[in-house]
Amino acid sequence: MTADALPDPLTQDGTYPRPQLLRRHWCDLGGEWEFAFGASPDASPDGIAFDRTIVVPYPPESALSGIGDTGYHPVVWYRRTFGADELAAAGLSEGSPQVRLHFGAVDHAADVWLNGRFLGHHVGGQTPFHFDVRNIVDPDGLNELVVRAVDDPLDVSIPRGKQDWRETPHSIWYHRTTGIWQPVWLECTPALHIESIAWLTEPDAASVDLELVLNARPAAPVWAAVRIEHEGELLAEARYRVLDTTSHLRLALSRQRNGQQYEELLWSPEHPRLLSATVALEADGEGDDAVASYLGLRSVRTAGHSFLLNDRPFQLRAVLSQNYWPESHLAAPSAAALRREVELILELGFNAARVHQKAEDPRFLYWADRLGLLIWAETASAYEFSARSVQLLTEEWMQLVRRDRSHPSIVVWVPLNESWGVQHISHDPQQRAYSRALSELTRAIDGTRPVISNDGWEHTDSDLITIHDYESDPELLGHRYGSSSAMDELLAGPGPAGRRISVHGAPSARPIMLTEFGGVSWIDEDVADAWGYSSARDSEDFGVRVSGLIRAVRDSPVLAGFCYTQLADTGQETNGLLRADRTPKLPFSVLRDVIGRR
Repeated sequence: MTADALPDPLTQDGTYPRPQLLRRHWCDLGGEWEFAFGASPDASPDGIAFDRTIVVPYPPESALSGIGDTGYHPVVWYRRTFGADELAAAGLSEGSPQVRLHFGAVDHAADVWLNGRFLGHHVGGQTPFHFDVRNIVDPDGLNELVVRAVDDPLDVSIPRGKQDWRETPHSIWYHRTTGIWQPVWLECTPALHIESIAWLTEPDAASVDLELVLNARPAAPVWAAVRIEHEGELLAEARYRVLDTTSHLRLALSRQRNGQQYEELLWSPEHPRLLSATVALEADGEGDDAVASYLGLRSVRTAGHSFLLNDRPFQLRAVLSQNYWPESHLAAPSAAALRREVELILELGFNAARVHQKAEDPRFLYWADRLGLLIWAETASAYEFSARSVQLLTEEWMQLVRRDRSHPSIVVWVPLNESWGVQHISHDPQQRAYSRALSELTRAIDGTRPVISNDGWEHTDSDLITIHDYESDPELLGHRYGSSSAMDELLAGPGPAGRRISVHGAPSARPIMLTEFGGVSWIDEDVADAWGYSSARDSEDFGVRVSGLIRAVRDSPVLAGFCYTQLADTGQETNGLLRADRTPKLPFSVLRDVIGRR
């Protein structure tokens, strides 16, 4: 395939599961599959009675799956067939010798068989995986695909996030998401092909670094041709010999050395400019593999008490988003819903979102990149501290950082939240070491973004100091964050939740943000066990409370940013600015005026 035949990465419709590495052909295997609940996690596909039908990629607990069973089901089975039509859609008719079977995410562990042959095992409910199946697939006949997912609802050592360990949701926890919850898809590639790419931009150095990973070490001379453009203008182009599986290239952006036009290409929420890119492999002068991608030029730093975006102080106006839908749970109800979620956040006047206790679908990150929404990248937490929980979360988190590090919208990494899974971090040296290690491992993979070691309190090694405070009185909240002296007093003593802000005493100068506050509940419909951090009597009272809290924090002279809880009602947690169906509780114009004005 040549680069000329590739889709435009900046005008894609948001359905492609891997938006920063596009090929021309792919086939979505979503839709109706055969389904069964299982008993033993060690059972084989033989003898499984597939007595139900499920719609993939919706979890069986959700209504859109067609199952809607929210009980305990630690083992689930899936089966479907595909044939020549699906393979042709994936590009096999063009002669590509490799067929790859992709899974966006399967919670929590997956075993996969194709035509009776075991393909492999994957652990990690939020990370993608794939298998090369060319030697197994029948290009002319039907191919039987079987998946077993194991997700023990009582296992609190796995990264669970907001998935309840109790059978019925309570407090701030929700119905579980078991099994397949992101796209399953096919693509065909040449024998030697591009496995992954990553972009590292350094705007002030006028350069872009490419990390190119192939599926194998080249056995014969292979060259990579790289091209970066913006709206038809060539910004950089290079061709180099690829000698190993992983290679690196630095491209100079000469245009950026002109200081008078330096900012014209920078990415920001106000101007989410993206650069298109192509990477093509060439062997013997012929195109062998080519992918389309995109990147954004922007920098994120801290200086004293300021959070800097592109070297300018920037106030984050964020909302906490569970990205959970009543009809589909952690899975988005459609690809369009991911775009709409970004649009809703921006329409409310926020410039950032903290996707809470969940690593979101890359298609959501694409819309954040394209529409200009800053993202705090978080992951699901475990609930216990053990050798197993440390291993599971660390391995999954490292994979997520590698997957998402090229998205310009992501400006902060958050591996831990509110001491979940490290409940005794205030005095336990092992739990402190774990928190510090996660932060340093994150920086080792990506040293371009701030890292928060434990969002909310009991920080061990954070580049930002973040605080969670659900004080319901705007006057008290305004006083608490209204002056440097009041902030110094807060940082020196126990925090709002009775926990120290830092385990090492008052932290040194760095940006301070209130990353959870608000949580005002108000409903105009019957919701069982409706809950919030405080409650409003009616719509008018809801508006007064929300506006007062946001103004108190928004106008603080010592806070570099804030994150309001939360975007939408989720289950019994009815403290959203929007209802669960994403309709606003107050007019958008009212909320936008309060959130966006300082």
